[in-house]
Amino acid sequence: MTEKKVTKKNTGSTLKTKATKTSVKKDDAVSMLRIRVRAYDSKILDASVKQIIETALRHDVKVVGPVPLPTEIKKYTVNRASFVYKNAREQFEMRIHRRLIDIINPSAKVIEALTNMSLPSGVSIDVKMV
Repeated sequence: MTEKKVTKKNTGSTLKTKATKTSVKKDDAVSMLRIRVRAYDSKILDASVKQIIETALRHDVKVVGPVPLPTEIKKYTVNRASFVYKNAREQFEMRIHRRLIDIINPSAKVIEALTNMSLPSGVSIDVKMV
C-alpha cells in the first residue's frame, strides 16, 4: 500500500505543493525471463523476434521489447598480396545484430512453448531468469 503525504506552503502569490511518497515493500516477487537474441542478418533476427513475441502473447503474458542493442562490428584488415605490396590491403567486417526481450511473470506453458520453438539457423538465443 502506498501513502501520499501532501504539504502546501503559501509563499506570496504562488502556492507550492510538495509531495512525498512512503513506499511499503511488496511480498510479490516479479520473475522475469530475459531473452537476448543475436544474429548476423537483421532480417532473420527480426523475424525470429517477431515469432518469440507472438508465442508469448498467445499465452497472455506481458512482453517488453524488442529492445535493439548496439550492433557489434568486427573489422579485419588483411594484405591483398602475400609478399611485397604492403599498401594493398582489404578490409572485411562482420556485423552482429542483437535484440533484448523481457517476458514478465512467465508461466510454465510459456517457457515450454519457447523451448519447443524452432528458429532459423544463424540465430543464437540466451535465456536468463532475472
